[in-house]
Amino acid sequence: MTQQQWESICDGCGKCCLHSFIDSDEEDDDFESTDFLREGEELIYTSLVCQYIDEETCGCTRYEQRQELVPSCVKLTKENLKDIFFMPQSCSYRRLYEGRGLASWHPLLNDGDKSKMHDMGISAKGRITKDNTVDIEEDFEHYVAQWPTYDCD
Repeated sequence: MTQQQWESICDGCGKCCLHSFIDSDEEDDDFESTDFLREGEELIYTSLVCQYIDEETCGCTRYEQRQELVPSCVKLTKENLKDIFFMPQSCSYRRLYEGRGLASWHPLLNDGDKSKMHDMGISAKGRITKDNTVDIEEDFEHYVAQWPTYDCD
């Protein structure tokens, strides 16, 4: 698979640009990052999103520089695909990894058009607040969101 083919799997929903965090039952000062959720942990999504997202297309406006500008921005590869527990259920890479195939709304199945994805409520379009416009540490609880967990077909 070429890099261009790999990149075309991305549906461009923008959900991977959302801030998320792990809520834990444990009060542990020795927290270690893992590639899975431990018992008692829950992945919480917010509607806060990277400042570089295009709010209409849900694409990154600085895609080639994204990892320099935002060091925590994850670059999905075939090698790290097994570690994507933090990606939303609707993520096309996750769907393929889990054997669920591309969804009917995926742009590849709709002549490159994202309209169906937006219309079905899969994308971040119209639901986001850029992280550079709020005090994340003070106000993040106001932005906790359930919609990023939505998936269909």
